[in-house]
Amino acid sequence: MSENARMSAGASSPDSKETYDVSHAARLSVAPMMDWTDRHCRFFHRLMSKQALLYTEMVTAPAVIHGDRARLLDYNAAEHPLAIQLGGSDPAQLAQAARIAADWGYAEVNLNCGCPSDRVQSGAFGAVLMENAALVADCVAAMRAVVDVPVTVKCRIGVDDQDPAAILPDFLARVSAAGCDRFTIHARKAWLKGLSPKENRDIPPLDYDLVHQMKGLFPHLHLSVNGGVADLDAASGFLERGLDGVMIGRAAYHTPAEILLHADAVIFGGGQTHSAEEIVHLMLPYIEAHLQTSNGRLQQVTRHMLGLFQGRPGARMWRRYLSENVHLDGADSRVVLDALAYVTKEAA
Repeated sequence: MSENARMSAGASSPDSKETYDVSHAARLSVAPMMDWTDRHCRFFHRLMSKQALLYTEMVTAPAVIHGDRARLLDYNAAEHPLAIQLGGSDPAQLAQAARIAADWGYAEVNLNCGCPSDRVQSGAFGAVLMENAALVADCVAAMRAVVDVPVTVKCRIGVDDQDPAAILPDFLARVSAAGCDRFTIHARKAWLKGLSPKENRDIPPLDYDLVHQMKGLFPHLHLSVNGGVADLDAASGFLERGLDGVMIGRAAYHTPAEILLHADAVIFGGGQTHSAEEIVHLMLPYIEAHLQTSNGRLQQVTRHMLGLFQGRPGARMWRRYLSENVHLDGADSRVVLDALAYVTKEAA
């Protein structure tokens, strides 16, 4: 079976309990992003980097327990190394959800302590958990007790009027004592009142130095930085200064070729590098397989591919052609090839 066929036919439900070195993969990771890092996005990203750690969108513990698990949890085996991010604040619920996720084959369970949305706040989880390190420690301990895969935490440096230099060390100390040895720190405060989730991604100032200070205080912990990292040069700089990993969010989504096509060589020291054009062709079997599923639509996949040629001649027509044609009756992989022709023509 060819690589294309193998990847497009990869398991989309619990796969074999293969183990993955997620700590090494976390040298570079793609952030969990709601409405963006779904299974189609992750498959696309995995074609560009074999080694970076990928995350699901956040899924709440009650949804995992009571919801449509196949819809929420299924993935293609080629997406590994793959982590799930859970939202919640009830230790028993999180433990049950973590066990389900581990049984589903996820290589890591991550607890969201950083999302500032109103919906998350009303559920008393996400960034609001920065105000209750003891509860986070209880949640981590409960999950650790029932799964063999790593349990990690993604957090902010603080919320609202907290003093990050005071509360972040306490948070890390309490939660790591409960069994978490890997944290991803978004180097901004979250303002739970007065700023929207979008504004919380940009307005609070970044404090990278504080994250570096935490590595000095907790040298035994695996610490990754998140927030405002726009390219591999910046990511490499954080690693050279002593941090263990870098998580990239919007840049990895909007300019995926710039970040992920070179990630394995730059961050991990080796690996095959494809061109963006080759990635398009590698996606075609996956697209055709998806279109054969019930309710499979072309736009569900191609919406994640719009930024592939960002900054290159033909990028605007690539985006425009896909946007205007993926919704037409009978739209299939030929639409993608027709869009690619505009890029090829501009490159000639």
